Amino acid sequence: MTINEGMRKYRLPNPTTAEDLECRWSRILNFGDKVIIAGHYYNGVNKPCYFGAVYEHLDDDMSCEGTIGLAAVSEVEFGDDGHAMAWAMQNA
Repeated sequence: MTINEGMRKYRLPNPTTAEDLECRWSRILNFGDKVIIAGHYYNGVNKPCYFGAVYEHLDDDMSCEGTIGLAAVSEVEFGDDGHAMAWAMQNA
């Protein structure tokens, strides 16, 4: 999925800060120099509802207030947040 498609479909902010992501989603992880998330997007009853996303730092500020930009979004939805986070880790 392209960055723009992911931003529209999942309402992902770009650029943003890790602090802002933590206020919106509950599954945020600093992973090396990347910030990864497992987000929830309701697709209907008994359908996979979780997606993975990878953000990268856009400046030298590695704190939660540093600017980050969306680098990748999963093309498929997952059945749970663990598989979404695993996808994000593999694509970070």
